[in-house]
Amino acid sequence: MSVDDLADYPWDAVAPFAATARAHPDGIVDLSIGSPVDPTPQIIADALRGATDAHAYPQTVGTVPLREAIVDWYARRRGVTGLTPDQVLPTIGSKELVALLPLLLGLGPGDVVVHPRAAYPTYEVSARLVGATPVAADDPEDWPEGTRLAWINSPGNPDGRVQDAAALRRARLRAAELGAVLAGDECYAELGWDAPWDTDPIPSVLDERVTGGDVTGVLSVYSLSKQSNLAGYRAAFLAGDAALVARLLTARKHLGLMVPAPVQAAMAVALGDDAHVAAQRESYRARRDVLLPAVEAAGFRIDGSEAGLYLWATRDEDAWESLGWLADRGILAGPGHFYGTFHPQHVRFSLTASDDRIRAAAARLRGES
Repeated sequence: MSVDDLADYPWDAVAPFAATARAHPDGIVDLSIGSPVDPTPQIIADALRGATDAHAYPQTVGTVPLREAIVDWYARRRGVTGLTPDQVLPTIGSKELVALLPLLLGLGPGDVVVHPRAAYPTYEVSARLVGATPVAADDPEDWPEGTRLAWINSPGNPDGRVQDAAALRRARLRAAELGAVLAGDECYAELGWDAPWDTDPIPSVLDERVTGGDVTGVLSVYSLSKQSNLAGYRAAFLAGDAALVARLLTARKHLGLMVPAPVQAAMAVALGDDAHVAAQRESYRARRDVLLPAVEAAGFRIDGSEAGLYLWATRDEDAWESLGWLADRGILAGPGHFYGTFHPQHVRFSLTASDDRIRAAAARLRGES
């Protein structure tokens, strides 16, 4: 497969439903793509502005302050201690890393890339681009021989499910048994809602309870898009096995995959400030408290969704039928068909809309407008 073989971007199929929703007298409430709508925190924007004299090429490896900030953040926010700056690496957002990881690891025909059954489609695309075989499997015991890369997404997109340390440990042991890299996509880890994740930190694949202190073959991927409203900055990073990080660094140097210097400066500041993350988390919690009961009142069942930015819901009907019903009420959601073949009756509601638009959606779902 090559880039010429890629199917049309799936969100194009939603366009007719978006047109219907826009015709609502009070306009569309777009709860489909989870793009942040709140302002970038001032402290981060100021750091970006202060670093605009970026006349030299940035470092692919990342500045020392940024790498130290990533290490400190893992220890402070994720309970992952013992990392060193040579075990972390900034990336140009997390999607490019997900899309390129099989290539950067040298995977190809005959290799298997495992990903969750309800999954962000880039996992599958990244495997197919190098000729590897994508396999959707949640239970590590179902990961086949030949698996060379296994993706864990916790909290999940679209389903918001969290894997506890014991579940991650099972995945770690199975990946080691197969000789596979275990990659944890953890971009929603600061957004836990239901017990115990409303108070307990969501565990990382680098947690000592998972690795036993040995991170060989393990990578954690994180993005600042969600917790810090930096989607437009393309600000993310990975951490883990030093040998793997060095290998990825060499490949990224050759490919010119460098995070812009002003963005690196902004990332370092963002990672050191917990106050703006707490404020943003509270905004999403409040929106979820408004939207979730309204979705249920409209006859949807919420599955998973204990963390992250989405409600994963079904009325036990085809997702396109649900999308049509919602569009008639001026609401746009994402169909489960976009996240694999296992959930054709689910839709994904995003919490990334303004307070007033979330309230409007709730009123429409209850038949109040």
